[in-house]
Amino acid sequence: MFSSSSSSRSSQSLHWFNPSSFVRNNPEWRTKVIIERPSAEMCLACRGAKLLCGKSRCPILAKAEGFSRHAEMLYNSDTISGSSPPGVFVGRFGYPKVFIGPMVPAIHGDTQFLDTPEMWKGKSIEEIIDYRYSLVRGCMRAEIHEAAKGSRLIDMLQEISMSTRSADSELLLGSKPVQRITFSENSQPFGPSAPLKDFKPSGNISIDARMEKAYYDGDMKASDAVFDLYRNGVLFSKLEKAFSVGVFGERKRRKLVPTRWSITAVDSNLSLRLIDEIKDYKEIDEFRVFHYENLDNVYVGILTPEKWNYEWIEAWHSGTAWNKFGSRPEMIGDFESYYGRKTYAKPGGCYYSTRFAVSEYFARERRQGGAIMLREIHPGYILPVGVWNVRESIRSLLTMQFRTFDTLDEALDYACSFFSIPKTSWIANSEFLRRAREQMKITKYFPR
Repeated sequence: MFSSSSSSRSSQSLHWFNPSSFVRNNPEWRTKVIIERPSAEMCLACRGAKLLCGKSRCPILAKAEGFSRHAEMLYNSDTISGSSPPGVFVGRFGYPKVFIGPMVPAIHGDTQFLDTPEMWKGKSIEEIIDYRYSLVRGCMRAEIHEAAKGSRLIDMLQEISMSTRSADSELLLGSKPVQRITFSENSQPFGPSAPLKDFKPSGNISIDARMEKAYYDGDMKASDAVFDLYRNGVLFSKLEKAFSVGVFGERKRRKLVPTRWSITAVDSNLSLRLIDEIKDYKEIDEFRVFHYENLDNVYVGILTPEKWNYEWIEAWHSGTAWNKFGSRPEMIGDFESYYGRKTYAKPGGCYYSTRFAVSEYFARERRQGGAIMLREIHPGYILPVGVWNVRESIRSLLTMQFRTFDTLDEALDYACSFFSIPKTSWIANSEFLRRAREQMKITKYFPR
């Protein structure tokens, strides 16, 4: 849902013509098809992954990577000795043969904060990038189904992912690490990487007994294991890592899942389970408005007294990562009714991380309701640091003191007082708000 009819026309043209695909299929045009300034809505739809502008590399990400390459060199050795947070990763390029490996800093001790987003509340973007940049990735190719068969490296990565504390390790690399950070709205920034020759954990790895039990249960579905462990208090970030390296699921069906995909898979799985649960609860009986700000992002949640439904809208001001070239804010959103949705949401991973945080709130309250969740991103958010930022921000939002209102109009007026974008723009881009203003409910004529 873009902010104007011109945006809509642009979106439709992208559906019919993909410049990146055209250039790949017509190499003689490789130096002729150049879009100097991608449109803001194009960047929102692409976010550096689809190359809709026709360039071989995203200019925004290239700029960020160039900055990192010219930063002070942190590593000059092909051997890295330190304590893994623990950290593991699974790449997505080349799927189903992907790069996998551990992440290790050149320091010893308790390094959990380097790869645990739940510990990053209140940290600056610069601090978060420093955390990620300090982790060296050792990369080795693996076929995704090797998670079921097992190998020395995969077995070690699975053990590391289940560890309760930092694990002393040594990386033997095929070359010095390349200083590069990839910024994505769907996953955390990654630090330097190099081909992995060998990985040597040292000392005993302390494995979480709860996760170990799920690992040895070869008959339990991965979705059941993830939900049971979440309910037993295992951190989201630990669940996502273990899921990514194939710790859970029916033994013969276990596989490696790229880190970017595993984050959204866990968000989606947990939220669907929680939504099924909250549908049995009584509806809230007033409009609730929450407000929270973090990393130059403004978050507002409007909870409504009705059965479960959910909408997520984000607005990127000009000068932000995915609206570098726009002259005005660009908005994108998606929604689902009581019966859910079958297609992937337009905003991507943030839609599912927010849905998880909202369903978690309702489950904690033992109530159900509607949720219109709004995010306004300002230029101070210089680089996307990962979908975890939205999940943890919405979790924090829903712990704040809320204001109650008797009508949606009153709630919306208060909600929009926190934004620089006018109320009319939020309504124009919201399926639920437009529908609520256009339709009268029979309950309007009955006293509460």
